[in-house]
Amino acid sequence: MLERSAWPVGHVLVHEAHGLTVIEFHGEIDIAAALHILPTLDTATSAVGHTVVLDLEPVEFFDIYALRLLCRAQDRVVARGGLLLVVCAQPPILKLLRAGGLLDRFAPLPTVQEALARGAQEAAG
Repeated sequence: MLERSAWPVGHVLVHEAHGLTVIEFHGEIDIAAALHILPTLDTATSAVGHTVVLDLEPVEFFDIYALRLLCRAQDRVVARGGLLLVVCAQPPILKLLRAGGLLDRFAPLPTVQEALARGAQEAAG
């Protein structure tokens, strides 16, 4: 499964790795991009009991609308009995998460590999 939202500036790429759904946000994630990303994000977070990795490393710009997408993704995944793992090591995004009081909620991991390993652990035990 490989799905990409059709938006030239900020977009999302969805694929599977090791049985987990991986959602990559790319480029500038602002209000305009968020409107185009939302349908793809909702589809990618609709499975019951699934672990989803949301990778923010390819992001170039991230604002309040991107935070709303992140919260929506987690709410949808958790409501379906799943787990959302966020990947982010970018200081500006981590600063925004901290300022919004969301750093503890998402507890970002530094790499996709670490998130995939954590997801596999959660699935196994």
